Amino acid sequence: MLSFFKRKDKNLEPINFNSLVCDMHSHLIAGIDDGSPDLDTSVQIIKNLQSLGFKKVITTPHIMHDFYRNTSENIFRGLKDLQNELKNQYVDVEVLAAAEYYIDYEFETKVDSGEKFLTMGNNQILIETSFISAPPNFGDTIFKLQLAGYKLILAHPERYGFMTFEDLQTYKTRSLSLQLNLLSLLGYYGPPAKAMAEKLIENNMVDYVATDCHNLYQSSLYYKCFTNRHWHMLVNSGTLKNQML
Repeated sequence: MLSFFKRKDKNLEPINFNSLVCDMHSHLIAGIDDGSPDLDTSVQIIKNLQSLGFKKVITTPHIMHDFYRNTSENIFRGLKDLQNELKNQYVDVEVLAAAEYYIDYEFETKVDSGEKFLTMGNNQILIETSFISAPPNFGDTIFKLQLAGYKLILAHPERYGFMTFEDLQTYKTRSLSLQLNLLSLLGYYGPPAKAMAEKLIENNMVDYVATDCHNLYQSSLYYKCFTNRHWHMLVNSGTLKNQML
């Protein structure tokens, strides 16, 4: 059975990312998290993304209390530098910024204080949590964000080892959107993440896909998705909303 699917994938006509329009999760503000280390690298990655079919990039630096204490000020300062360099090099890709917020106790205190968060599209906020276990306040924080008017996108749900498929079904009923990482389809994060990604696609549960690109090496891999059977299923599913951001 596996060899059959491998042969079938190789025979598929390539589909690039043109239909997505927007890559809505990446780490391309130079030097502020575990993503691109410098401006030249950021520009080259964006050129690579453009060659894959993307016309717009919403880059999303980590905001994590213990590691990356980024603010809207330093994010937008870095964004301006990136936009200027892209203009200087005549790279015709629209680049905006939001953030990827790590759900923990410190983040909940920000929610309680009424802090305004960086969003994309129609007040959508990108969130993530520990890959090992959910914080005790995960459900409460989701509820509070929704009460405050935010529309939640859960980043790379296929990578959370503690989350079952049934957990993700429950989150969908609570109006959480799910964002899949393209590299999960290639097994980049391991077999369990790949299997979960495929199951989510097969059950029409994916709302967004993104590169979550951190470096040049990753940007050289995405083309391999073009002939991936589950990428083709996703394109044809009608569930993707990237172009609406």
